[in-house]
Amino acid sequence: MVKSEQRQAIEELVYRSCLALDAKDYKAFLALCDEDFRYTIAAYSPEIRRDMVWLDHDRKGMETLFTNLPRHNSDHSPITRHATVYTVDEKGGTAEVVSALQVFRTQLDGGATELFAVGRFHDAVSLQRLKLERRLVRLETRLLGYGYHIPF
Repeated sequence: MVKSEQRQAIEELVYRSCLALDAKDYKAFLALCDEDFRYTIAAYSPEIRRDMVWLDHDRKGMETLFTNLPRHNSDHSPITRHATVYTVDEKGGTAEVVSALQVFRTQLDGGATELFAVGRFHDAVSLQRLKLERRLVRLETRLLGYGYHIPF
């Protein structure tokens, strides 16, 4: 069982990761990640009856993605991530964390805010270093449109 203080620190790590990405502070996000960090976005498609993997990068791949973002023709509407940590389970020096995720997008033209995506974070957190070792974003939403390149 994870101690109360550890759970609070893990929850804060998850929330800080959302705040850093919301602010497009990619250095701050990567500072929360372990050297062997892996980031994956996947969704199950009932039409093809298998997972679709939309993004799968190690830490170096994420650094490259963040560096190249200004070169992409992207939707610049800001998004806000809302995570709620559900469970934290210890498994051999690692905390397995499941969080609900809602992503809201605010249109630049007019300022209307809409629910953009829903899913869950499945994080592995090093209990010794309190860093993200792995993040699997498992989305329920499968229709995101085009031109959005910033990870959830």
